[in-house]
Amino acid sequence: MHPPTPGDVPPPHRQALRAIAAFEALKGFAALAASLGFVGLLPHDLHHIVASLIGHIGLAPGDRYPAMVLTDIDHLMGTNLKPLLLAAAAYVLVRFAEAYGLWQDRWWGEWLGALSGALYIPFELWHFAHRPSVASAAVALANMAIVGFLGQQLWRRRRQSP
Repeated sequence: MHPPTPGDVPPPHRQALRAIAAFEALKGFAALAASLGFVGLLPHDLHHIVASLIGHIGLAPGDRYPAMVLTDIDHLMGTNLKPLLLAAAAYVLVRFAEAYGLWQDRWWGEWLGALSGALYIPFELWHFAHRPSVASAAVALANMAIVGFLGQQLWRRRRQSP
């Protein structure tokens, strides 16, 4: 089965694929920046930095929620962070691979986008069911629309292949 060539994509579909690709690349760059920022903070006293930030915004570090955050920071710093950093690196690589595949109109980019987007839908729906908001509805609907569009693209490819 030979997938259609990139020139077989109608211009509006190509624009949609490129918009999705740009969004996925943006998510990849944001995750990369956050990961590098986190790695850059590791040699420092994160407990002190977070306590200072909490005080700077007008909260007392001893209050319930700020204290919970500080406890979580202390637990995080006492664990092996390699799995977390490897997961972050994998996420960044998947986002960039998906962005490239969609931008270049590759069938595997559409599969990767549809599968990775579909993985989030149950969690987004659960979140909306338990904490309904316009934002959570918008995120779930946008993701379902993207997964649906990519599924339609894959179906179109399948029907066009000889």
